[in-house]
Amino acid sequence: MPDRPAPDEVRAYYAARPAPLVAATGIVLDSRGRVLVLTPSYKDDLELPGGTVDDTETPEEGLARELKEELDLSVPVGRLLAVDSRPPGALGRSLIAHVHLVGPLTPGQAAAISFADGEVADARWLTPDEACEALPARIAPRLRAGLAALYSGSLAHLVDGVPQPGSPAGLAPERRAVLEHAGAYGSADHRAARPKALTAASVVFTDAAGSVLLVQPGYGNPARWHLPGGGIDSDLGETPRAAARREVLEELGLDRAPGRLLAVNWSHRPGRPARIRFLYDGGTLDAGALARIRLPAPELLQWRAVPPADLAGLTKGALRRQIKACLTARATGAGPLELHAGRLVPGP
Repeated sequence: MPDRPAPDEVRAYYAARPAPLVAATGIVLDSRGRVLVLTPSYKDDLELPGGTVDDTETPEEGLARELKEELDLSVPVGRLLAVDSRPPGALGRSLIAHVHLVGPLTPGQAAAISFADGEVADARWLTPDEACEALPARIAPRLRAGLAALYSGSLAHLVDGVPQPGSPAGLAPERRAVLEHAGAYGSADHRAARPKALTAASVVFTDAAGSVLLVQPGYGNPARWHLPGGGIDSDLGETPRAAARREVLEELGLDRAPGRLLAVNWSHRPGRPARIRFLYDGGTLDAGALARIRLPAPELLQWRAVPPADLAGLTKGALRRQIKACLTARATGAGPLELHAGRLVPGP
C-alpha cells in the first residue's frame, strides 16, 4: 500500500497545476445496473473511477487512462452525462468535472477488474441508492444527476453539485415547479428543463387469416417481437403518419400509405421520458404483398404473421394490449383510442 501524501504535499501538487482543474469521472455500470464504487488506498473517502485530466488529454482520454491504470479496464468511454463546476476549495483550484457513462460491463469485464497500480484497495458494486448513500457529499450529487441524465437521455448541468435552473436533467420536479411559478425561467432554460417525450409510429398489418405481422429485431432482446415502425424524426419536421410510411418502406420494403389512426398509446416509467406511439391501420396484406417483403439486415432478422391468440409468447404485455385494442377498433370502426400502456382510457 503506497504511503499517504501529507496534506501540504497535496496542496502543493494541485497548486502547481493549471486552473481550473479538469477531472473525468466514470459512472461504471454492470449488467444489473449496479454502480462501481472504489475504496482508494491513499484516503478514507469512497470514490467513483476517474481522476484529473493531463494537460494534453481530452476528458474522455483522461478517463480511459484512469480506468486502465486504476482497474486494468480497457473499455470505451461512453456519452457525457453531467458537468459539475466547483469553486476553489481547500486545494485552491476551481474544478470542472466531466461525468461519463462507462458500460454496462459484461460479467467477464467486471470479473477481470484488478488494482495493478495500488491506488485502489477495493471495489464494490452497489445499487444506485446504496452508492449515493455511501459516497461523500461532494461526489454523490454527480452520481445522482448523472443517472438522471442517463435515464432521461439528457445532460445535467451542475455547479457545486447543485443542478442549475436550465439543467435538462437532475433538477427535481418540485424545484422546477417553484422556478416556473416564480417566473424565474428564461425561455431557453424553460425549454431545456421541461420533461421530454419519445414519439414513435407503428402500423398494424394483418394477413387474410387475421394474423398480425410482426418483425424480429436484431438488436435489444430478439425474443421480443415488434410491430413494423419506429421513431418519428420530429427534429426534421416529420409527422407521425409520414414516419409510419417511411418505417414500413425501410423495414418491409413496401411503399404503402397508412390507413386511419387506430390508437395513441402513452407509457411512462419514473425517471424516464414518456413514450408516445401512434398506431395506424395497415390493412390486409395479400399473398403478393407478403412475398414482396424484404427486411433490412442486420436490423431485422425475420417476420411472421402471428394469430392474436399467440401474441403472448412473442410480445411484451403493453404491446400485446395495444395490438388487441387496435384490432378491436379496426373491426368495430371505433377510435382513435386513447391508451395508457395498452389499456383503454375511459372517455368522459
